[in-house]
Amino acid sequence: MTRVPDRILTRHALTGEWLNHALPLTDLEHGPELNGPGSLTGTLTPRMLSTNPTLVDPGTTEIYVESDGELRWGGLVWDVRAKGEDYSIEAASWSSYLQHRHDIDGNLNGRGPYTFADPCQVIRDIWAYAQEAADGDLGVIVDATTSSAKVGTLEQPYAFPWWEFPKLGDRVDDLVSAESSPDYTCDVSWNADKSLPVKRIRLGWPRLGARRTDISFSSGVNIIEPPEVPVEGDEYAQVVIANGAGDGLAKRKAISAVRNGRLRLEHVLDCPDVKGEDILASRAAAERLYRMGLGSVDQITIRNSSDAPFGSWQVGDDVYTRVHNSWVSYTAWCRITGWAIKPHADGGPQAVIDLRPSASFQFGGVE
Repeated sequence: MTRVPDRILTRHALTGEWLNHALPLTDLEHGPELNGPGSLTGTLTPRMLSTNPTLVDPGTTEIYVESDGELRWGGLVWDVRAKGEDYSIEAASWSSYLQHRHDIDGNLNGRGPYTFADPCQVIRDIWAYAQEAADGDLGVIVDATTSSAKVGTLEQPYAFPWWEFPKLGDRVDDLVSAESSPDYTCDVSWNADKSLPVKRIRLGWPRLGARRTDISFSSGVNIIEPPEVPVEGDEYAQVVIANGAGDGLAKRKAISAVRNGRLRLEHVLDCPDVKGEDILASRAAAERLYRMGLGSVDQITIRNSSDAPFGSWQVGDDVYTRVHNSWVSYTAWCRITGWAIKPHADGGPQAVIDLRPSASFQFGGVE
């Protein structure tokens, strides 16, 4: 079933007042992201804005996409700009708000520092701290998910020093960046009587998504454009040095390396805020596995089809992907890290899906 956006709605983030129930956006693109806020872009007609300039007030306006009676995306407008007759809008979902908030009290107002703490709980504490401040409550609910991952040790507690004014969004990114850390994504839905949006941070442990055997992405079936498959020696490395916190002899580092019959190539991964050696080692290992994957398909454009109907996949899912043309023969389990729905694309709705190779993949056809 084709899901075409029916309405674009806007709402005042602080008062909850609905500003518009049918904002006429064109060139619409929207979608979620794994361990990030996802985005929305579109263009508004100037005459609509001139009658009510508060419809898209950056930094305090929520914007929603409703399709088939369900909310498909929600977030905050951050950027609007006029150029000639065009008035473009850019928005990002709930976790983008934390990029504009800092810990000004220290250790989340007494919730930390943390020793052998569950990152899921620290993320909940970050949101609780952000939303307890005056005029800071977005009404975001964070899942009660727990994990067996740990942050902070007796020697190196996970702390929020007030004199560093740590950005809350950066700390969430830190907590989900290790290979063995939880995942998150932003979500929205209507409440029971469809009068109010329910804003949610979905937490997943040991990961979001699942390996899907009921859907697939394939050339000649639902992939509508031959994707670019870069094979970049500049990006390859089988030795990754994670560069952590500290200076001089106190600098922390972790190295993940293998010998595989190829010329040794190295990459330095900068992690200036990471003090924990276990987190640093996990990041180095994950980056090495990623950089050893020459010739992966990072993005595809698909049409709606029975092989993968729009709305059938979720952030974090592994989907079997086949790309075949004159130059490339690629078969892989690929993890969905985000997507953008283009409901008004030429020829019908399209989805541009961002992919990352799953734990293992096969590649051939380009040397």
